[in-house]
Amino acid sequence: MNPTPLPEPGPSASGPADGDVRAAFARAALDVTPGPVPLAAVRRAGRARRRRRTAGLSALSVLGAAAAVAAVVALVPVRSSPPEPVRVAAPPTAVRPTQAPDRIRTVRPGERVDAGHGYTVWLTGDGKHWKGPDGLENFRRVTDGNIDRSRPDVSYQSEGGPQGAFHSGLYYGTGAAGRVELTTGPGGRTVLATLLELPGRPGWGVWYARTGPGGGGVTAVTLYDRAGARLAVLGN
Repeated sequence: MNPTPLPEPGPSASGPADGDVRAAFARAALDVTPGPVPLAAVRRAGRARRRRRTAGLSALSVLGAAAAVAAVVALVPVRSSPPEPVRVAAPPTAVRPTQAPDRIRTVRPGERVDAGHGYTVWLTGDGKHWKGPDGLENFRRVTDGNIDRSRPDVSYQSEGGPQGAFHSGLYYGTGAAGRVELTTGPGGRTVLATLLELPGRPGWGVWYARTGPGGGGVTAVTLYDRAGARLAVLGN
């Protein structure tokens, strides 16, 4: 028995058939011309994304390197500099009288020298002048008959008392005088005098010194040359 053939689709009462609709859309699509692909814009966008990615990676690399350096610095121990050695000045060496031959001060004729405690001393070409606290001037001539300048010797004058005394005198007969020492008291204490000379080392000069209270009297005055050799002794 032959099957009954199905009826062919036809237009519905409400509108055109589906096949007609599809055909109409196909014809419309064929009439549309597509625009050009924006390749330049696509390339620019790709390069911008790559730059942002590279910059991000570079920043991460810099941060990583900084962190590594900080870690290394933190691990390296800091060594403090050793303290500077404390320099202690050596105490001054005591100068023995025999080690101080150059105590001669050169003064101009008539130049007043303050000898302390109200005393003033000055030299002229003919001798020694001095003045005490009382204001009276004294003079000891170096050219009279009591001074033999052909050989080394010393003279001696003193003013004062138990509370202190000013001692002075002449030294003469040598151009190589180095120092004059006073020996005082029963214990033989040594006092080094100050020496004054006129310019040109005329072969004579003036010495002076002071002793304090209780120092005792002067028992000897000794003249030495610059090498420390004794030239003359006045007293014991």
